[in-house]
Amino acid sequence: MKTNLTGLHHITAISSDVKRNMQFYTQVLGLRFVKKSVNQDDTGTYHLYYGNYTGAPGTALTFFPWAGLPRGRPGTGQSYATAFSVPVDSLAFWGERLSRLKITTFPVETRFADQVLPFSDHDGLRLELVATTEGDPRPPTPSAEIPAEHAIRGFHSSTLALQSVDPTVAVLTGPMGYRLVAESGHRARYTVADGGPSTYVDLLTDPALPRGLNGAGTIHHVAFRTPDDAAQVTARQVLLQDSLQVSPVIDRAYFKSIYYREPGGVLFEIATDQPGFAIDEPVETLGTKLSLPPHLESHRAEIEAALPRIN
Repeated sequence: MKTNLTGLHHITAISSDVKRNMQFYTQVLGLRFVKKSVNQDDTGTYHLYYGNYTGAPGTALTFFPWAGLPRGRPGTGQSYATAFSVPVDSLAFWGERLSRLKITTFPVETRFADQVLPFSDHDGLRLELVATTEGDPRPPTPSAEIPAEHAIRGFHSSTLALQSVDPTVAVLTGPMGYRLVAESGHRARYTVADGGPSTYVDLLTDPALPRGLNGAGTIHHVAFRTPDDAAQVTARQVLLQDSLQVSPVIDRAYFKSIYYREPGGVLFEIATDQPGFAIDEPVETLGTKLSLPPHLESHRAEIEAALPRIN
């Protein structure tokens, strides 16, 4: 028995400045700000979500912004880089745009059949744009500055940096149901379900990489999609049978979650596709109010008073 995973759900990172974070992901990358909520384990901290128009699973990059947090160091034992899918022939547009906006970029590289533009945000978070040759039918978020033919479609892949790959491979290809699809140099690519953009996990074993240090500009966890509550319960049973330490199911309001750490040190989450972000505000106005899960609603006044002003 295996888990019923269909790809990446969301990826959560750590930032040091809430206003710069919002400006970068909405104005520079053209993502939609789909949810302003709080870290449910630290309600004095925002949890900000950016994605496509609805924040669909497979598109949402989320952040815990801790003001003044020292910068971390991406490296082994972490999700090392987050890649977004863009149409073929989009990298010239993005290279010019990022350069004009004084965003740090790195040389375009060829990865398997695709061209990849690596860059980083204001905290040093490693990001990539993959001009995928596979095609990606997901609709982009409407943007005044970014033409639809070049706009981000959602995640392409998450790259995990590891010192020893075999234990992680055993979890990915065992209970998680992933399969190897390509290898080149220090990189191996795995996919699940129907494959394609938003399903890929790359394992990177470059010996030149340092050990990662948590802090601003690093990934907190990687979440995988499962269709519903029943599939999640089954996934938890499968993972427990594989001797992984798995949290109980936690209701995050917009999805339900379980958490476990894979052998290489990366924190994984399995999140349900439902109910989504429109349960407490209309799709047309997502992200315009502070949204709290029901169990925190009675504490709204004190939570709002403790949070920094965004605008």
